[in-house]
Amino acid sequence: MHSLADMAEKFSRPTVYLSGLQKRFELPVLEGANYTDSYLEFLRTVVYLRTFGVSEETLRNLWFLEKKLMTLLHVDCAGSQTWFLDACGPTTHRERRLLLSNFDLGIPLEVREIQTGLNFSERPPELFEGKAMGEDALRVLDEGLKLRENILHEVHGELPQVRSAAKWAAHLPKGKN
Repeated sequence: MHSLADMAEKFSRPTVYLSGLQKRFELPVLEGANYTDSYLEFLRTVVYLRTFGVSEETLRNLWFLEKKLMTLLHVDCAGSQTWFLDACGPTTHRERRLLLSNFDLGIPLEVREIQTGLNFSERPPELFEGKAMGEDALRVLDEGLKLRENILHEVHGELPQVRSAAKWAAHLPKGKN
């Protein structure tokens, strides 16, 4: 388990920066060292993508689409306060996982389809289907995949520059602490 201060130290960012991310991404704020490894991994993903120049607005848009998709698929049945972060961290089957939440859809994302009847909860059915209420999991998935593709393109385009910058920075004199 981690505290906010521990996570800030790991990312070389002030705690106020992480607090701002918590607020803007609508993440639960926990007391003391109660942040899970998956919470840490989510923040690490956001910090790394920001390092590559991906805008916070783009990341927030993707985050809210991923949460909406997981809600439409009833992934929120786990009862955890951080249910939408609980998959962050595992590295298996990256081709099936959403980018920020790391949720495994069970099929390669390039297929661009999901089983719309999936329901990870044992809750009673809703009065109306989500599609009848204007929410369509396939539409949300497609929007999220387009954003994901743009982000990956941006990261891969920036990767050579970041590598060069890291190599250049290794030769700078050490700063005073």
